[in-house]
Amino acid sequence: MAQPKSYITSDELKKHTKPGDLWISIQGKVYDVSEWAKDHPGGDLPLLNLAGQDVTDAFVAYHPGTAWQYLDKFFNGYHLQDYTVSEVSQDYRKLLFQFTKMGLFEKKGHVIFMTMCAIAMLLAVSLYGVLCCDSTWVHLASGGLMGLLWIQSGWIGHDSGHYQIMMTRRFTRFAQVLSGNCLAGISIAWWKRNHNAHHIACNSLEFDPDLQHMPFFAVSSKFFNSLTSFYYERKLNFDSVTRFLVSYQHWSFYPVMCVARINLFAQSFMLLLTKKNVPNRVQEMLGILVFWTWYPLLVSCLPNWGERIMFVLLSFSVTGIQHVQFCLNHFSSSVYVGNPRGNDWFQKQTRGTLNITCSEWMDWFHGGLQFQVEHHLFPRLPRCHLRTVSPFVVELCKKHGLPYDSVSFWKANELTVKTLRNAALQARDLTSPIPKNLVWEAVNTQG
Repeated sequence: MAQPKSYITSDELKKHTKPGDLWISIQGKVYDVSEWAKDHPGGDLPLLNLAGQDVTDAFVAYHPGTAWQYLDKFFNGYHLQDYTVSEVSQDYRKLLFQFTKMGLFEKKGHVIFMTMCAIAMLLAVSLYGVLCCDSTWVHLASGGLMGLLWIQSGWIGHDSGHYQIMMTRRFTRFAQVLSGNCLAGISIAWWKRNHNAHHIACNSLEFDPDLQHMPFFAVSSKFFNSLTSFYYERKLNFDSVTRFLVSYQHWSFYPVMCVARINLFAQSFMLLLTKKNVPNRVQEMLGILVFWTWYPLLVSCLPNWGERIMFVLLSFSVTGIQHVQFCLNHFSSSVYVGNPRGNDWFQKQTRGTLNITCSEWMDWFHGGLQFQVEHHLFPRLPRCHLRTVSPFVVELCKKHGLPYDSVSFWKANELTVKTLRNAALQARDLTSPIPKNLVWEAVNTQG
């Protein structure tokens, strides 16, 4: 005789949200993932940020069908008494199932192979230009090509963080470390941790690290309240120095993007040197060491310090295009304060995301980011299929009255700068009781 089901309410589920006591619900069944958090392939942050609620939409978005077989060992015997599914979620899950039946998640196309060929070609030409040519202009052009190489390696790292890009997991891991750690100096472990947190908490000012760029940038005046970052585990203080920098952020945006790679280097080192659980830490550090061996040696082969500095600046500046692209998709979109919720997954992803309208022949330039709405809704979908599924997503958004924002690349830049300018002007409001320093007083004195 079957045992009667045991039920808990959503309010009771919400009590289990702390490290060591993490419960989630998937399709009305409650799972205790407290111990699993440290071994979760996607990191502990998705579980920490979504604990205490039903996470069905996020689960199906990030996990293949084979993952369901592993859930039973985490089932704690409870069912969610007040479990309901909204019409939006029902349609979203049907659409995801439809794409699965079409085999879109398994058909990866030739994009990865072509990208790797481009990386190899760019590396070879850049090395040849530095080592075998005497022309200053060739040396500078080689620096620009190095920046293009890093952009392409960024697309490899981005894609491999979401799905298996090679035939096996081992080869995928090799491609990650080679293209990310060894060739670009960016820890793939840091990238996955940061990017997963971003996807789960898309445009949450407190939980999304891709919006937390103080003291340099603040996309919303809500940051002026010195919000707490649950990703960096510290308070984002809006002090007098931050206020000064934010006040001119619409002017400093592009110059900062030219050297934004320095922040990625720093973030990689900071994670690898912390006590946080980092899978394959030694492998990650060795990969970074490879980069900091060959890149400085290559720069040292240039004939003088002027060319060395220009080579580095050009490689960083060209890569800055990609940093700008990452910002365009979210800076001007809707933001919110608070933790991400599982019951409005579809709505939060569409409202916090901006697509870039472009011709098909420009897809290589955007690396899939031009279909950011589709990517956020179906993160495991290879980018070669994003254009294919776009009409389905547009129709679903239209049916439920949700935004599907898509503008040109230039318009997206305009909207981003406008967002930064609006926040900058609010930061300049001297009636706001933020501590002022002498620099602030001098710059803003009238007369």
